[in-house]
Parts: sequence; structure tokens; C-alpha cells
Amino acid sequence: MSKHMVLMDEHELKCINRYWSACNYLAAGMIYLQENPLLKKPLEACHIKQRPLGHWGSSPGLSFTYIHINRMIKKYDLNAIFIAGPGHGAPGVLAPVYLEGTCSEIYPDKAQTELGMRNLFKDFSFPGGFGSHCTPELPGSIHEGGELGYSLSHAFGAAFDHPDLLVAVMVGDGEAETGPLATAWHSNKFLNPIRDGAVLPVLHLNGYKINNPTVLARISHQELEELLKGYGWTPIFVEGNDPERMHQEMAQALETSIKSIKDIQQNARTKNDTSRPRWPMIVLRSPKGWTGPKTVDGHQVENSWRAHQVPISKPAENPEHLAQLESWLRSYQPESLFDAEGRLLPELAELAPRGTSRMSANPHANGGLLRQPLALPDYRQYAVMASRAEGALHSNTQPLGCMLRDVLSANPNNFRVFGPDETSSNKLQDVYTASKKTWLADRLPEDDDGGELAADGKVMEYLSEHTLEGWLEGYLLTGRHGFLSTYESFVHVIDSMFNQHAKWLDMSKKVSWRVPVSSLNLLITSTVWRQDHNGFTHQDPGFLDLVVNKSPEITRIYLPPDANCLLSVADHCLRSTDYINVIVCDKQKHLQYLDIESATIHCTKGLGIWDWASSDAGSEPDLIMACAGDIPTKEALAATQLLMHHFPALKIRFINVVDLYKLTPDSEHPHGLSDKEFDRLFTTDKPILFNFHGYPYLIHRLTYRRANHANLHVRGYREKGSINTPLELAIQNKIDRFSLAIEAIYRIPGLRNIGAHVQEELLNRQLACCEYAYEHGVDMPEEDEWQWQK
Repeated sequence: MSKHMVLMDEHELKCINRYWSACNYLAAGMIYLQENPLLKKPLEACHIKQRPLGHWGSSPGLSFTYIHINRMIKKYDLNAIFIAGPGHGAPGVLAPVYLEGTCSEIYPDKAQTELGMRNLFKDFSFPGGFGSHCTPELPGSIHEGGELGYSLSHAFGAAFDHPDLLVAVMVGDGEAETGPLATAWHSNKFLNPIRDGAVLPVLHLNGYKINNPTVLARISHQELEELLKGYGWTPIFVEGNDPERMHQEMAQALETSIKSIKDIQQNARTKNDTSRPRWPMIVLRSPKGWTGPKTVDGHQVENSWRAHQVPISKPAENPEHLAQLESWLRSYQPESLFDAEGRLLPELAELAPRGTSRMSANPHANGGLLRQPLALPDYRQYAVMASRAEGALHSNTQPLGCMLRDVLSANPNNFRVFGPDETSSNKLQDVYTASKKTWLADRLPEDDDGGELAADGKVMEYLSEHTLEGWLEGYLLTGRHGFLSTYESFVHVIDSMFNQHAKWLDMSKKVSWRVPVSSLNLLITSTVWRQDHNGFTHQDPGFLDLVVNKSPEITRIYLPPDANCLLSVADHCLRSTDYINVIVCDKQKHLQYLDIESATIHCTKGLGIWDWASSDAGSEPDLIMACAGDIPTKEALAATQLLMHHFPALKIRFINVVDLYKLTPDSEHPHGLSDKEFDRLFTTDKPILFNFHGYPYLIHRLTYRRANHANLHVRGYREKGSINTPLELAIQNKIDRFSLAIEAIYRIPGLRNIGAHVQEELLNRQLACCEYAYEHGVDMPEEDEWQWQK
């Protein structure tokens, strides 16, 4: 213990240790008890849950840290929230949340009474109750630790643009072994002490995962310190198992950390100093299952992997275990912590902050309370000229970059753009004229030549999709807005993060006191159909298959065929709440089909007949040509033109789909069409050729219940191709104009016997295109430069 340590006096030390005992008692009670919450009677088997569930191991360290941060909140009037990274750590957080009163305010049946405590215990890890993670039902939580690795990136996302906020984040040592957590340590190079809040990580070394030691707990003190310093942190160590000493050391560590944070911020804000500071962090090394049973059945439990979950198994069936459980629970002396009615004693209740100063009641942890709608420009002003018959090309995403530029300018404190080193590659580079890339690490002179780096930038670029997604989620969940773009092939890096956020939003909708937050807007570009230089590894449109697995209340999928449709879709997405909006649109130059007013109408409907590309007006169609996605739309249009040229009397209905969920029944998704509407468009008996951006099976999955599904023939990506020209890649996967036209001739009864010569001609043209691509490395000009001519 340092001779310079500022000690708590004996009374404060005694009170905080008793408060911690109350937390530990509650945490253990949640795992085991369904009756007799205050142990007013000897413990009996009938008081024990039939199936005790929960995780004890990290809970004492979590509550230990939480209540010490509370002490700092009261002492320095801090504005703080708490993020619990360790998986299944809810008992260690729910206990102090209950003690500071927020839980009882939100859930009256969990009042601070004997009955309320009994309900708290019974409903933990119980159907309809609290989960063993820090789920949306837990007041103060913006992070569920069930899937490890994201706590630190969520913490930084929460701190961005919240200059007075302290985000305390507990990082489990098992969690610290994950790739996402390892990359997130570098987030300190992106935190601006002038405009952002602060993140205080507490790395919790309790030594074990489920039944293995953890790496960071088994390296030397020196090696760990050097590692954390190498990440750019100033680590402060709190190590031991004696509660009195540990309370004093933790108090001192937090005093030092808060002083350091305040000094960093004051220096930066008074001197406009944007040099990168070395932020403090705490390393808490404490026993796994601290204060729990030392041994069970002759095996060490405390400070071993056996403390991870339920340290004493089946106490209702084993009298020795029941006695040991009772001894453990009574060691906390609940009669000295709670009065006869179950209320925390007044001298202990006084330790917690009040009102919204409580981390469990801080509005940042219910971000919809702080959310303000974006000031959005009129997206129509960024429109490009429709050019389907003129042949003029335009990047689909570049106008969106101009729109996002102006969104950044109009919303300097609550909107950011995220992307993994690909903002310019994705043709969104106009955003840099409004805000540069955030960067607080070292800079070199050559960086100023187009590097677009600045400490006060709002464009977040870092080559870790995990960290970017975590930043964005934390940013949104604390009341802000954002937009993330990434390459289609690598969006799979965040598959699981997408899953977790979708589940969080889905559960939040069911929690009445959670206020809607801004939607997560994800632009997927650099798509499968334009990978002539990247090849097979960059060809994977399967993220959409993952998206449709999630709740229809949460997910939205849009495939705008051109720039104006993308603008309309983006405007809608930026205004929305509580969704994950997935937008798929290629960044390269394409034909532009719809003027801005037509695009708005088309996107509002979600799908529709393109009259100008159809020939069935006033008559029954012979064929439905449908499509979703930019390249599939071009090829479907070219196929339609070929068919109209060779068979002028043919009646074709051309349908473009922007909102993919329109294909599913309205009973399955809020955007779905009724069967009546679907049949009106797609008929009940005519052949349908559907040219799709992704894997073809997804369209069948969405439409399998439709009346005309037997006549639906889908073309999409089939894992064919490598370093191919765009048309050749389309040919290999049979979504090209020739394959579609040949298939249409086969599917239309009136053409099947008379169209052989046309099929042969089309096949010859297809082969010529492939030969040209292999000889010249580009597509045949007359096909590549195709434009719509009816």
C-alpha cells in the first residue's frame, strides 16, 4: 500500500464493505433462492430453486467496481454509466442496481421489501424474469455480455460526442482473449479529449474462464503492464484478496484515474491540445468467486474455475451442500444489512447516488431519452439525371456521399460516418469536405497530402469491422445517429455482432421503459458482381441470408437499382428508429433508370412495375421478368430488350424490387405484400424469372407460400467465378442477359418450340463475350455499353 494513499476513514471503509456484502448476498441469493430471502428461517430444500442458474465467479468483482465508481460519482458529481463485459455477469450488476432503487422504480414487484427481494431472487434466470447477462431489461445497461468481445468498443461509442460522460467498462479476462476486444484497445487513438467523454476500462483478472485459466492472468505483472502500455494506456494495478486492503487500493486507483481524466480534459479544453493523451485504466486482480465457498467436496472453489457458475451444486438434493450454502449466505450477515422489512439500512443506502446520477438511471443508458432527430437536407437536391436511353453512367454511391457530407455539417455533435478504410473506395469521399477522419495517433508530413486526418474528424476509419460496429452500436444506444459502409464480402466479419444488436433491439421493443434509438444503417457495397480485380474471395452476397433470420420487427433490406433510389432509401433509413437497415448498392458507375420523383414513388412502394420496360399494358403477360439489385436489374432489362426484339408480340411485365421484404407475406413481415397484392403483380399462373443479387435460395425462402411459387425461377450468385469481367462473371452464374432470355424462351409455352434459332444465336453471342473477355481483359464494348432501347 502506497504511503501516499488517501485512505477512507474507518467508518466509510466499514460501510462500503457492508454495502459490498449486501451486493454479494443478493447475487448469491439470485442464483439459489426462491423463498426465505432474508434467511429469517433455517434454510430448507423448498427454499431453493429447482434449477439454480447463474454465474457467480465474476459477480463479486463487478459489484466491487460498481460501488466504488458510485463513490466517485457522489464525491465528484460525475456523469457516468457502467458497461459489464464479463459474460453472465448480471448478478454483480443487478445487485447494486437493486440497492440503489432503480430496479424497484421500474419494476414495482421488485420493491425494497422482503417480498420484493423474494421476487428479485425468484425471477433471476427464470422464465419471464431477468437473464443472466446484462440484458435490455436491466436498467442502466447498453451492453449484453453474452457474446464476449464488444464491451470496450461499445464504451468508446458511448463516449464519442458526450464530453461530460464517463464510461466505466469492466473487461473480463476471458473476454480479453477475443479478437474484437484486442483491437478495441486501440480506440484510445480516436477519443478526442476536447469534444468526447472518457472511457475508464477496468480489466478484471480473476484468473479463469469456464474451466481454463485466462492468458492475461497467467503472464507476469511486467509483461502485462508492458502490453497495456504498448496499447497506449497507463495501467493502475489493484491486486489481492483482503477486502479491507482492496477497498482502500480501489478507492485510491479511482481517485488517481479520475484526477488524471479531469487533468487531461482540462488541459485539452483550455489549451486546445489535441495531442493523444495516455488515458488511465485499472487492472483489478481478485479471486474468482471472491467471498464465496473456499472448497466444496474437497475441491478448491474460490480462486479456481469451479467458482465460474454455480459453486455449490444441487443443494436441494444434498444436505451437506444445503448446509454449506446456508453457511455461505449467512456469512454476509444479512440481518446487519437489511431491516426486518427487507430495506437496506439507511447508513448503507446513503452510499448510492440519487436520481439520474445513478448509473442505472442515467439517460445515456436509455439513449432514446436523449435522441434528437437529424437535421436532414432534402435528398432530392443530390439527384442525378436518369439516363437509361442516353447511356450516361454515374456512380450510385457518390451522390449519397454528398448527402452524408451535408448531414455531417448540419449535425456536428450527433452524427458520424463509419467505415474500415474504405470511405473513398466506396465513393463517399465528399464527406471529407465536411469532416476529416478522426486520428489522434502520430502524423507524418505526407499525411497532409490527401490523408484527410484530423483530431476533430467525424469520419471514423479503422481496419477492424468489429471495432467500428461496436463504436456505432454504442453511439446509437446513447442517443446519437450514424452510418456505416463496408465491402460486401467482409461484412460477414460482423455477422455475430449484427445478430447480437438485432436481438438487443428486439428485446428492447418489449421493454416498455426503453425509448426507441436511431436505427443502425449499414451500406454494403463493393458488391459481388464487380470484383474483376479482387476475385473469388470478394464474392459473397450471403449476409442477406443472415439478416432474414432475425426478427421481422427489426430488420429491413433494400436493394436500390440506381443512385436516385439509393438517395430515397438513405433518407428513409436516417429518419427511422429501432431497425437495422441493410442497403446493398454497388459503388461503380451504372446506368441511371429513374428520375428522383419516380425513384421516390418506387421506393415508397418498395417494388413495382416499370411500365417503360414492360409490354403487357392492357393484356395478360406471357412472362414476368423481375429483379432485385443493380447489376441484376441491368441484365434483366437487357434480356427483356432481347426478347422484345426477337418476339415483338411477346407480353412482358417488368418488376423491380427495392424492399426485399415485400416478397414475403404480410403475416410474416410488416413490409410484406398481401397475397392479393402479390398475385396482382406476379399473377397466379405465369412464369416468373427473378434475377437476384444474392444467393437464389433466399427468394424461394421468402416466397415459398405464394400461389405462383411453382412458376418462380430464380437466378442469383452460385459460387462461380474468380478474376472475371462483370459480364463474364454474370454469365458464369447465369444471371446475364443471354441466359435469362434463353431461359424465358424455354419457360414460355408459345416460344418453346419456335425459339430454338434465337436461343442458338443468344448462346453464340454469350460464348463470344466470354472469348473476348479472356483475350482482351474487358467486356465486349457493344455489350458493356448497352443502354435501354425499347
